[in-house]
Amino acid sequence: MAPPRPIPVDTPADLPGGAEVPDGWDCHVHVFDADAPLACPGHYRPATRTVGEIEALAALHGIGRLVLVQPSVYGTDNRLLRAALRRAPGRHRGVAVIDEAQADDALLDAMHAEGVRGVRFNLVSPVGRGPRDFQALAPRLRARGWHAQWYAAPEQLATVARLHAGTGVACVLDHLGGMHAEIDAGDAAWAALGAIADAGGWVKLSGWYRLRAAEPYGPLHARIQRVAELFGAHCVWGSDWPHTCFAPEAMPAYASTLAPAVQALASGAMDRLLHAAPWALYR
Repeated sequence: MAPPRPIPVDTPADLPGGAEVPDGWDCHVHVFDADAPLACPGHYRPATRTVGEIEALAALHGIGRLVLVQPSVYGTDNRLLRAALRRAPGRHRGVAVIDEAQADDALLDAMHAEGVRGVRFNLVSPVGRGPRDFQALAPRLRARGWHAQWYAAPEQLATVARLHAGTGVACVLDHLGGMHAEIDAGDAAWAALGAIADAGGWVKLSGWYRLRAAEPYGPLHARIQRVAELFGAHCVWGSDWPHTCFAPEAMPAYASTLAPAVQALASGAMDRLLHAAPWALYR
């Protein structure tokens, strides 16, 4: 196992409101408004879930910073995400979905000021943005220090690696890079994942129930360990709240979304996962 990559560490005082909230990070949550227009009405219809609701829940577990990720159902309409970021300026971060043809520099700069630090590209959802969008936006992402966040299946990782080569844009993979419980130890996706890690990419330890496993996710532990070894200090954690794979009355307990990482990683790695690594990626 290679030693963890060194990463710069800010202190909570380096962002507004640092002394007012717990310093742990949840790097993948969504907010919803049941009355907001949907880009793909047949995809799913979410219930209202507010940033205040997840702030209160996360605070019980030492989490005070959130990364709000634009849900695929809203397409490139980022109004709800932006309003949530403005609710507590400087506290949270955002990952938007951008239409390159419509997003001028003034809009991107305004979103940066609100806390947006990346753009999501979704190769899984029927309404996700893909490679052409990334290629068009890459220079503008690089200019602002933004990253590209990919929701991709294992067989798509080689494509993601090729797209990022030479762009200077950091790559962030959703949900363990898609390395699900049934993937073979010798699958070619592991080599593609390693190439992304070697190029300075990041991965979110999140979305366990999207990876062909059920709580307590025992079949994923070896895969979590292997992914963490590949990415070293470039791992962050996300709860994926409010868990759109589940009915509202059957949502997983918040702590259960962190438990697989706790069980698979050493205590020192957990501290870095929740504190230093997110500060480095999202500051």
